[in-house]
Amino acid sequence: MNTASPFQRRAFLTTIGTGAAAVCLAPLHEVQAHFTRRLEALTIDDRFVSLRNAYSLGENVTYFNHASIGTMPRLVQEARMKYLEVCETNPWLYMWGPAWDEQIDRTRATVAEYIGCEVDELAITHNTTEGFNTLAHGLPLGKGDEVLYSTMNHVGARVCWEHRAEEKGFTIRRFEFPIERASIMMSDEIVARYLEQIRPETRMLVIPHIDNMVGFRYPVKRLAAEAKRLGVEYVAVDGAQSIGLIPVNVGDLGVDFYATSTHKWVQSLKGLGLFYVRKELQEILHPMWVTWGQSRYQGSARIYEDYGTRNRPEMLTLEDCVQFQNKLGTEAKEAYLRTLHAHFRDRVDETEGLLWKSPRNWEDGCSIFAIEVLGSKSSDVSDFMFEKHGYVFRAFGGELNALRMSVYVMNTIEEIDRCIDLVKNEFLR
Repeated sequence: MNTASPFQRRAFLTTIGTGAAAVCLAPLHEVQAHFTRRLEALTIDDRFVSLRNAYSLGENVTYFNHASIGTMPRLVQEARMKYLEVCETNPWLYMWGPAWDEQIDRTRATVAEYIGCEVDELAITHNTTEGFNTLAHGLPLGKGDEVLYSTMNHVGARVCWEHRAEEKGFTIRRFEFPIERASIMMSDEIVARYLEQIRPETRMLVIPHIDNMVGFRYPVKRLAAEAKRLGVEYVAVDGAQSIGLIPVNVGDLGVDFYATSTHKWVQSLKGLGLFYVRKELQEILHPMWVTWGQSRYQGSARIYEDYGTRNRPEMLTLEDCVQFQNKLGTEAKEAYLRTLHAHFRDRVDETEGLLWKSPRNWEDGCSIFAIEVLGSKSSDVSDFMFEKHGYVFRAFGGELNALRMSVYVMNTIEEIDRCIDLVKNEFLR
């Protein structure tokens, strides 16, 4: 058994010359240079037509399910495989030596700039759920404290509180959100409904930035400010459906915690997430797990990712994902997604038997839409459309009974039209 400390293991490259260190870094720089050249050569038009072949989706698959799990660009896949190949030439060196430390730091800085926070406020995690579990585990909540959230909260931002409540002594309260009003609801009503639920004992408020069922865009900055004014101490945001889909400046929102999964709209490898912890709160939020890095990472949100061994090739790839998103262009991407949103909404409105159940305005919504096929069970429609025509989207049952469509830059108006026509011909005759 190797009993050397991580610091002793990492001392390897410091004992060899700078020439040897450069040799160790040369393969990594080759991968990065190759990715940069390929990305620069990618031509992006205002309808993103050039992206049709930039992904590995099956020939017979029409993918309308990015809100569940995204699909990586081929360029990013290739970079990831090459990082892994380099790593496997000497796993000890590239996993435990400091050869890639500077590159990992650069990835963290790139991602922090992308979401609008300080580098020391960002932890690179596995997913949104991990961030919320860290909160439920590590915040000083106890008897007399209440955690408040609505029925629109995703299970990943909810179950952790339920699991820890009895053990730690705090209470949880989940209030009904009128999802049936999503298509006509305005921001003022959302704020009012949340604020009327806040009580003197409400210490933590948990809200989605964009919910995963109907795609409502919550006025997070305003809601956080009003909640704080009423005495709420902590505001935590589920950003799984926002980072990458809409412009987000986390540091400007006035929230305390923000957790997200990059494998949706940032199109990263599966199992990568981000967790923002406001600097002032890092002293009171205890990590969920620890190993040797707590003293080394003191004063940084990296204490919340102190797992020991990390998948470094995947972490390096995260920077490539952000660079790819930057290449798409924030304004160009938003303009195109607005076009898809309006076209989808208008086609549903003009089709008798279809009901639009999401925000009607882009400013209140996004490219996540809930559509009901009147007289049909949503799961039956979803299963049929996949098995017979290769369309992938999610069915929500219960009171919503809707198809959750989530489209992105590689999707087209033609795919939307074909989807509507198929549903119309098969279920609305």
